[in-house]
Amino acid sequence: MKKNMIKQAIVALIITGTLVSCTKKLDLLPTNDVTAETVYSTVTGYKQAAGKVYGAFALTGNQGPAGDDNTKDIKGIDEGTSDFLRLFWKAQELSTDEAVIGWGDVGIQDFHNMNWSASNPFLKGLYYRSLYQVTLANDFIRQSADDKLSSRGITGTDADNIRKFRAEARFLRAYQYWVLLDLFGSVPLVTDADVIGVTVPKQASRTELFNYVESELKAIDGQLAAPKSNEYGRADQAADWALLARLYLNAQVYTGTAKYTEAITYASKVIGAGYSLVTNYPWLMLADNNLNTNEFIMTINYDGLHTQSYGGSTFLVHAAVGGSESASQFGIGGGWGGARTTKNLVNLFPDATGAADKRSQFYTNGQNLEIKDISAFTDGYAVTKYKNVTRTGAQGQSPDFCDVDFPIFRLPEMYLIYAEAVLRGGSGGNLVTALGYINALRARAYGNATGAVATIDLNFILDERARELYWEGFRRTDLVRYGKFTDASYLWPFKGGVAGGKGVESFRNIYPIPSDDITANPTLKQNTGY
Repeated sequence: MKKNMIKQAIVALIITGTLVSCTKKLDLLPTNDVTAETVYSTVTGYKQAAGKVYGAFALTGNQGPAGDDNTKDIKGIDEGTSDFLRLFWKAQELSTDEAVIGWGDVGIQDFHNMNWSASNPFLKGLYYRSLYQVTLANDFIRQSADDKLSSRGITGTDADNIRKFRAEARFLRAYQYWVLLDLFGSVPLVTDADVIGVTVPKQASRTELFNYVESELKAIDGQLAAPKSNEYGRADQAADWALLARLYLNAQVYTGTAKYTEAITYASKVIGAGYSLVTNYPWLMLADNNLNTNEFIMTINYDGLHTQSYGGSTFLVHAAVGGSESASQFGIGGGWGGARTTKNLVNLFPDATGAADKRSQFYTNGQNLEIKDISAFTDGYAVTKYKNVTRTGAQGQSPDFCDVDFPIFRLPEMYLIYAEAVLRGGSGGNLVTALGYINALRARAYGNATGAVATIDLNFILDERARELYWEGFRRTDLVRYGKFTDASYLWPFKGGVAGGKGVESFRNIYPIPSDDITANPTLKQNTGY
């Protein structure tokens, strides 16, 4: 059983009923009778509240009567589809060459067709999910201020431990603001300094959001645990540096000013912190991938018995199983027959069916490489990357809900950031080292030196990122950075809703602010084009 302190805190919160419901407003108040003075009256209460901040990444609300909207974190959205990772994955992958899905839910085909609007329910869900998690972090940060701890008689080691959680809450808030910055551009910025129920959320520009996330991550650096010293799944300095490296790699998109030197600096800090590659690539996304602590920098933790929802890794495993695939080989009771990939991803591997590159994890039996009908699961190769089985082939704890943890950051991304930033002209790194990092990934992928390359360029790095990181929520961001997301210079099947693919309007490089929030807060300005 993969159950650590964070999961224990989540379970305790569910049992005691202290999870807080919310409305669709950014500044939220509890809707039950459990007050802050009750929750934060003890050290245990603080740990449970910290568990809720982390747990909101994996769970979607209280356990309540079926159909009871008041038991959900985000009202008006189906609880089974509204968890953070499921929504984030759809926005980052279904809009690209890496994934299509066969379902007909309202709004889901908008992603691949690239015709979404400000009323898309999945974008609305992601937007409010991120802001809800910001709200939880803000509350914990506010309630764990030193004067609050002192007034509640919490001192010494207990106070120090809570301060560490406070720094981690600031990190989680910064991460969610990075998500909003990347996908939505200009959004309301609310911190723990704003008064709940009084402050009208003010919209920050993309540059202002970038500066805020950057300043927060730098401010908490010394307050977080040293790399690899914190509990599995909790943020530490390496996670902080990894997010800074990712932020700086995309700085030119976000602000118009490149920061590739800074990307090299922080990627190097993570690389030098003692991480190493897992020996076998297919082990990365299995039910016992909590063993991958040498490569995983930070994860969203899932437990088939204690974090049950139809999002997260449960979605990633089940949605990709269908056709003639055997569900039992994936450790599940049945597949959902939805998600596949396009030929663009498959063709990045020189021998996709022979799988000389172990990262080539596709199911082809009865599947067509060409997609003629997105609604047909057999059109498009199935992806077998995520499996609810252990390294030994044993099934996870539940056939319905998966144990596979999701790495928010892992070491290969840092290798790839370093290499790309060097190629883009950043200082403080060199091409020889960059090539060495890339060949380390390829040696792991091929199991020997046959995959080694003698030279690299930016286009190679984009392809290598796809080979290494596909279906992990990177592709849209990568294609935007390379100018290939909306542009007609790079096409994939049914891009823009046309079988052969077509370019679309450049304003779709960011998503719209949901119309509900524009209506609720007249001070907000919609993104151009929507």
